[in-house]
Amino acid sequence: MPVIGCLLLIVLPLLGLAGGGFVGGAEGAKWGAGAGFAAAMVVLGAGSYAFIKGIRGR
Repeated sequence: MPVIGCLLLIVLPLLGLAGGGFVGGAEGAKWGAGAGFAAAMVVLGAGSYAFIKGIRGR
């Protein structure tokens, strides 16, 4: 799961940048990239939490 989160740290901000730039220009690109990064951090945190909880459960 942490690997998926790390990959999403690259993919989601780029998708947000492209989508925001298409919809709202330069300002939308900034907001889209920020939103993509925030979403990627949530996924990374949840995956890391599950990974650590799984290790400690053994």
